[in-house]
Amino acid sequence: MMTTMEESPRSPEAKIGMRVEDLWDIQEPQLSPNDKLNACFESIPVSAFPLPPSNQEIEIKSDATLAEAVKILAKHNILSAPVVDVDAPEDASWIDRYIGVVEFAGIAVWILHQSEPTSPKSPSSGTVIAAAANRMTSALELDPLDLGSAATASGNFFEDLISSDLYKNTKVRDISGSFRWAPFLALERSNSFLTMLLLLSKYKMKSVPVVDLGAGRIDNIITQPAVIHMLAECSGLQWFESWGDKKLSEVGLPLVTPSQIIKVYEDEPVLQAFKLMRKQRIGGVPVIQRGGSKAVGNISLQDVQFLLTAPEIYHDYRAITVKDFLTVVPTTSDLSTCKKDCTVKELIQLLDHKKILRVYVVDDDGNLEGLITLRDIISRLVHEPHGYFGDFFDGVLPLPPNSRV
Repeated sequence: MMTTMEESPRSPEAKIGMRVEDLWDIQEPQLSPNDKLNACFESIPVSAFPLPPSNQEIEIKSDATLAEAVKILAKHNILSAPVVDVDAPEDASWIDRYIGVVEFAGIAVWILHQSEPTSPKSPSSGTVIAAAANRMTSALELDPLDLGSAATASGNFFEDLISSDLYKNTKVRDISGSFRWAPFLALERSNSFLTMLLLLSKYKMKSVPVVDLGAGRIDNIITQPAVIHMLAECSGLQWFESWGDKKLSEVGLPLVTPSQIIKVYEDEPVLQAFKLMRKQRIGGVPVIQRGGSKAVGNISLQDVQFLLTAPEIYHDYRAITVKDFLTVVPTTSDLSTCKKDCTVKELIQLLDHKKILRVYVVDDDGNLEGLITLRDIISRLVHEPHGYFGDFFDGVLPLPPNSRV
């Protein structure tokens, strides 16, 4: 049962919703509801967004090894963290202090592509490491994945790899041009909620760092799950209810039709599934029964971490199928679905409760009818006014050479 605003203490996220409510009442009456929401979110600075519960500022140094980076991310139960350039001066601006954001899945994908016979062994020099990084970039371009091109992995492949000098000695900065780095674009504390929402939706950023210009440091990182939780906490407020009570079809969802959904069949190699997600720049794919359109599971790019954190369960990572992977790691197989008559509020509450970023729309027989992500939801909540960003993107820190996002 939904908890109303009166039944529980108001959360920091709910207080943001109340600010929207107050601003809603003073908007010009001739504005459409959508324009009113735009104006409300434009009036709230991102500095008002609550800090994560732990309020920890987790950063990874550019000279940290891949092994150290994985340990830091796993210890703090986070999927990504900003990378600090250890060579930057103390008084460096934020854009000189940080070189990007490193992701758990990015490191795992990089390691997966060290498939040459010598890659799990000890490299003899930094040149070998650089060459390995370059190979990964090339490997990502192969389509389809050539499963027969590399030497067959031994039963101890992952055990050997994560105990190898390649894994222990390669620095985060060494592969900055190879794994999944986001374009490093940060907001100032004075930038608006509307800017943040548009970056997460239309401009497809997974998280948005907020910087304190005075200190030259990242003050907060606003993630997609945090935005979902904020919206869920707004239940009971008039502005949210008037929008959230609408059925998906009333707000134009789903945007992604069955024919547009990128999917994998349960008998395909799991490595092919991860590569497909990388190439298509998506975070997850539904698993479909061979010869049908019924979804039987879901696999996300984040799940690639299990190939590093639980390597002892795999005998041959190139042979394991998507179905086998879902069987061995049952936590990845949770397929979240809804029907077309679901409301926006119900969808948001589902996303927040299950801590997920995508929901598949299905018919009564479980056949796929669409896909909805947080980005789709935000796109129905706010829109980008003409010329809104102007020269905003001129300050984006360029991607490293040969990188793919």
